[in-house]
Amino acid sequence: MTQEYDIKAMAAKIKALRTNAEALKEISGGIPAVDRNVVRILASVRMLEVDISDALKVTGK
Repeated sequence: MTQEYDIKAMAAKIKALRTNAEALKEISGGIPAVDRNVVRILASVRMLEVDISDALKVTGK
C-alpha cells in the first residue's frame, strides 16, 4: 500500500512556521529566553526545509 503526501502543503506550512518564528523574535523585545528558543525553532525549521526540498526534488512536485 502506497501512501500519498502533500509535499507542497507541507512546504507551505513550514514557510509559515519560519514566518511566525521570525515575527515572534521581532516582538520579543529582546527577552533572552524567547530569543534563544526562537533560534532553536528556526534551526528545526531549517532541517524541515532541507528535508522537504529534497522530497520535492525526488517527487518532481
